[in-house]
Amino acid sequence: MGMKYRPLGKTGIQVSEIGMGLWAAGGDAWGRTEDQEVRRAIDYALDQGVTFFDTADVYGNGHSEELLGKAMAGRRDRFIVATKIGWRNFDGEKGQSAYTTVDKFITGVESNLKRLNTDYIDVLQSHIDFRDPTMEVFLEGFQKLKAAGKIRAYGVSTSNFEYLKAFNHDGQANTLQIDYSILNRTSEKEILPYCQKQGLGVIIRGAIAMGILAGKFTADTRFGEGDFRRRWHDNPEEYQVFLKDLQTVEALRKLVRPDRSLATVALQFVLANPAVSTVIPGIKTVAQMEANLTAAQLSPLSKEELAYIDSIVAPGGGRKIWPA
Repeated sequence: MGMKYRPLGKTGIQVSEIGMGLWAAGGDAWGRTEDQEVRRAIDYALDQGVTFFDTADVYGNGHSEELLGKAMAGRRDRFIVATKIGWRNFDGEKGQSAYTTVDKFITGVESNLKRLNTDYIDVLQSHIDFRDPTMEVFLEGFQKLKAAGKIRAYGVSTSNFEYLKAFNHDGQANTLQIDYSILNRTSEKEILPYCQKQGLGVIIRGAIAMGILAGKFTADTRFGEGDFRRRWHDNPEEYQVFLKDLQTVEALRKLVRPDRSLATVALQFVLANPAVSTVIPGIKTVAQMEANLTAAQLSPLSKEELAYIDSIVAPGGGRKIWPA
């Protein structure tokens, strides 16, 4: 059984069920990465039918986009590229994006295009997940870029339902990127049904809950320099949440089989939701990519298995996981 594909909402774009998240490829938030290993992972993903690759202007201060741009050289047509804009030039004093005019916004997107070494972006997303004075600037800029053929679709990365509805007030948005996992089922209440009704393509990040649902962490796990997950131990309150998550993981181990890891179960759970278009687990190595692809190759979770997960974390339950 090979890769399967789904429509990205009403965009007319087909995407692989398993995509590739390139936050870690930036090398500044998830510990050390090797550019050549990331490139090999991209090559491997393409060979296995992966088409969807997600990055952002701030990942590695642009390094992730540049790395993807180099990987696409001579074969741009094989990639569905999603990137984001908003945080790179965020004005902390004003609490808003520095892209305060449409011209400034379009100039910012030109920088995305240059780093990606391409003349168009398949899916461009607002990376600011709260309503601020520049939202209308972004929306006008998205629509101008779409009309000019610089982007094929646009959307937003947020877990805030009110912001999502405001962003899509005219029904012209195309996608939502959101954190969704067994540990964080909060979007099942309102957001995912809304996306289905509106025809929004749904891109899932956080399906493995920043590694927790891989089942390899313990109470003694320590994260290295440059890995933001160190805060789970540095902050007593977050450490207690982490310990509770580990208890949930233990209950889920019942679903592990010789051919199916806990991480695979986590990915299959997300893919079982009909609102979901694609899931983008973070990748730094070929081995990680290979492991994640198992979720698309095995039979889906059964009704009984999904019911067991419901008994561990109720539908619509769980907690929002930072960054939301």
